[in-house]
Amino acid sequence: MAQAVSICYPLFSGSMYFNTCSILLKKMQLLSQTEPFQQALAAWYSTAQRPLPWRTAPSLYKTVVSELMAQQTQIKTMLPYFDRWLKRFPDFEALAEAPSEDVLKHWEGLGYYSRARNLHKLAKDYMALETKPTTAKQWQALPGIGPYTSAAISSIAQNYPAAVVDGNVVRILARLTNDTRCFKNKGDAVKAFTPIADTVLNHNTPGDHNQAMMELGATICQKANPLCTACPVVQFCAAVANGLQENIPNIQRKATQQVQIDRIWSVNDGKLLLHRIPDDAKQLAGQYELPAITHFKGKPQLDQALITKTRGITNKRIKETIYRLKSQAYAVPSQASQPSNLHWIALEELEYVTLSGPHRRWVKELLKQDA
Repeated sequence: MAQAVSICYPLFSGSMYFNTCSILLKKMQLLSQTEPFQQALAAWYSTAQRPLPWRTAPSLYKTVVSELMAQQTQIKTMLPYFDRWLKRFPDFEALAEAPSEDVLKHWEGLGYYSRARNLHKLAKDYMALETKPTTAKQWQALPGIGPYTSAAISSIAQNYPAAVVDGNVVRILARLTNDTRCFKNKGDAVKAFTPIADTVLNHNTPGDHNQAMMELGATICQKANPLCTACPVVQFCAAVANGLQENIPNIQRKATQQVQIDRIWSVNDGKLLLHRIPDDAKQLAGQYELPAITHFKGKPQLDQALITKTRGITNKRIKETIYRLKSQAYAVPSQASQPSNLHWIALEELEYVTLSGPHRRWVKELLKQDA
């Protein structure tokens, strides 16, 4: 029996691309049902929206912070960090004037620290602007702001009519239109559904509409096990009508890359050996971590494995084993004798250095074991 193969076709460009979108719009009949769709979505959102802090007491600054924090982070995860951030940096001015070390420290645990650096740069640039941004295009001129984030900020905080298109919105629109195409990646899918998102956008209340779409995708039209019986717009959904909602959208997954990292645990004279990531590194620049064996000059002698942790980052599956350092070659807390970027940090000073979230947890766990 021949095996079914899922083939991803490249997106069309030019007129062919827009003809494809027109076909999708006809399938959904949005040209005649856009207003009823908007009304059903708005009515649901008015009572179902979660009482998030940037909604209950909205401001432009809170919207900006929440949107950057929410990039690649679940709302429930970011909420305590958002509250802590607002207490330390209540507005653009306070953030712009803060030292970078303080900014990174208050971001600790959220991961993807480039977002914190971009937010810091954004605040500085925003304060320096004589004419503040009010449109999606103007917001994209600031650090860390792409098409999705610019549309979210300008629509939610400034009522500018720009449609947001993220994974949630793609999933909703793909199911509404019963679009069974296979997309090579999320970027292709976003491009395909942006014209449809623009069509169904409520220009009178673009911010509420965008938040309603995101809320619907996060709580009802979920990736797995969508709650179709509770969906306020199920009557418009062609995928449900065809029983295909579980299979849509069809976006190819990247192959998972397996990564093994062996790390070192060494405590001596009340100090912990850590590695400081170089300032010019693409990720986690200037932060501390438990050193990997590759950070040592020569091959360090290892004792028993203490713990093994596995975590996923994008398409990588990272297995990290932490060993106790057996050799005493690096046990003398003399900075001059250490390889570059290895530092002895006093245990009582650990709370003041910036460790990535996983490393902070591992350090606490291992210190408890050693106690």
